[in-house]
Amino acid sequence: MLSFEDRDITCCFTGHRPQKLHQTEQEVREGLERAIRQAYADGYRSFITGMAMGVDIWAGEAVLRLKEEHPDIRLVAAVPYPGQERYFPHEWKMKYAELMAGCNHAEILSENYTRGVYHARDRWMVDHSRRVIAVFNGEPGGTALTIQYAKKEGLELRGIE
Repeated sequence: MLSFEDRDITCCFTGHRPQKLHQTEQEVREGLERAIRQAYADGYRSFITGMAMGVDIWAGEAVLRLKEEHPDIRLVAAVPYPGQERYFPHEWKMKYAELMAGCNHAEILSENYTRGVYHARDRWMVDHSRRVIAVFNGEPGGTALTIQYAKKEGLELRGIE
């Protein structure tokens, strides 16, 4: 489990599911890779992913690739509730399982689905980080709320362009 002293070297991700993105998957993946490498260069060693389809999973995959070069990296899964991936398409379920297997820790935030469980997960990630890497299309929703909360809490925000 992440302890308070880890917060200064912890970065989390927020972003949209694939159908809401205004960029191609390749552009998003390349942007995430650059931002994660920069975070590592800036001293970040722990990365938190919310494990949703799209940006969260792609970011986690990029962290695992970087971990092959830098074994001091930690990947933490912020899982809103067990079975989050139950309704994912098969391809995304496979990615989810591979990512979970590569994580150093999984923080389970609720024993079951509740209406506010994704919001609680997003707040938990921000509360345990100093930097947020965001892929944001400008539309209202969970990503916008996470960015607003991160700004209110004084986190450094890095957008993917």
